Amino acid sequence: AVFAGIKGSAIENFSCVIYDVSLMNCTWQAGRNAPGDTQYFLYWKKSNDENESGCELYIKGENGMHTGCRFQNVMIEGKTAYFLVYGISNDSRIQFYDEYITLYKIGKFTPPLNVSVNCTIDPAGCTITWQKPRTSYEKPEHCFEYEINIQNK
Repeated sequence: AVFAGIKGSAIENFSCVIYDVSLMNCTWQAGRNAPGDTQYFLYWKKSNDENESGCELYIKGENGMHTGCRFQNVMIEGKTAYFLVYGISNDSRIQFYDEYITLYKIGKFTPPLNVSVNCTIDPAGCTITWQKPRTSYEKPEHCFEYEINIQNK
């Protein structure tokens, strides 16, 4: 693809994480050759949604430059989303950055729910139970793996 604009003016180190079931944080750094007055704007769309939506809440760095975005109510499901970050500057053309991201790959799960430990002396032993973490979509129980770390204090 041919990108119009100053070489090295597109954002760098773009990354997104979905946490607490439906909150998404995307962050980036200004292009190393971007003029000081550059401002960046993020748009995204899920493949089957027709309309792109802009950032709801920008994270601002020095000089008020947008260096990230926070989204609420993000539904993961099996979707791949398209992200586009473009920049504007008064005296130069800024290159854009775009990427397709499979949403479930950037999800971080909350801890398992209702963890309980029941220990008996006779015969000595403990039973630990829990429920799967909250998710914004249905995932069968067998899709989860857990690791238990027991330390003697």
